[in-house]
Amino acid sequence: MRWLSHLPGVRIPRRDGKWVARDDVVRYLKRYAALQDLRVRLSLSVNYVRRGGSGWQIETSDGVVHADAVVIATGFNNDPVMPEWPGVADFSGELIHSSLYRNGHPYGGKDMLVVGAGNSGAEIAVDLVESGARKVWLSIRTGPNIMRRDIAGFPAQALGVVTARLPVPVVDKISGVTQRLTVGDLSGYGMPRPSRGLYSRVRHDERIPILDVGLISALKRGEVEGVAAVAGFEGAEVFLADGARLAPDAVIAATGFRRNLGGLVGHLDVLDVKGNPKFHGGATNPDTPGLFFTGYSNPLSGNLRALGIDARRIARRITAGARAQGIDL
Repeated sequence: MRWLSHLPGVRIPRRDGKWVARDDVVRYLKRYAALQDLRVRLSLSVNYVRRGGSGWQIETSDGVVHADAVVIATGFNNDPVMPEWPGVADFSGELIHSSLYRNGHPYGGKDMLVVGAGNSGAEIAVDLVESGARKVWLSIRTGPNIMRRDIAGFPAQALGVVTARLPVPVVDKISGVTQRLTVGDLSGYGMPRPSRGLYSRVRHDERIPILDVGLISALKRGEVEGVAAVAGFEGAEVFLADGARLAPDAVIAATGFRRNLGGLVGHLDVLDVKGNPKFHGGATNPDTPGLFFTGYSNPLSGNLRALGIDARRIARRITAGARAQGIDL
């Protein structure tokens, strides 16, 4: 939401509303870059980061850049994951990853299968309904936790800020009661109950809950039908784990992303076994001074808020390091 999503130094305009739309976020980021005098270079690929003298060498598609400090911020959603389902290569319908989805207008009057019950899959399913799709199935492998965006006027994101420091079992209990009271049992609409508590899934599975933007109502009205996980493809059909078969005109795979940091910094021994940075925010590895990471947590309080907190901590560390070398920033 708007008042929890400011980056340091520039507030999101009140006119953008409580829940800021995509185009308004883009407009805000462009304005932010201009007001902060950031020299943004678009359409530039970074291939490799290595130590170079007392600083860093960044190999890009436009040559080598030298820097005293580097902040890696490619985030969770970097490399789209497309499962290798049996028979998928011969599927006669349209198949795209959610990263290529722009809006539902091309799919009006069509039968659609959305694979994946995360926030992307849920929002795409609702968008397809609102864009006039004839039929929308949502394929669900693991029952997700679902939260209303607002609970009695209190934003779920604010609840995430309040509960962030509580023990995992306590947050699981609070959120479980909240879901029962505000969401209810959706298993009769094809949405399985979650097998783990909300905060347990965030901490251990790196899966944040769905913030409802209309999915609950769409399920109850029959506009979206929850179905089993995809098991494979055969010609024009998709067969599911429970033996059912569907014949969608198109399939949107909301099947997630990899961080894919290995090729960039894997040689520096800064990643854990899951490919996540060992150090985050203002912390840094003593063996790689001046190298920072942000955007690799998945907080209930929202990513933009977390990025803003990280940004201040990283800036303080960079400033302190420069002053220690006699450089006045």
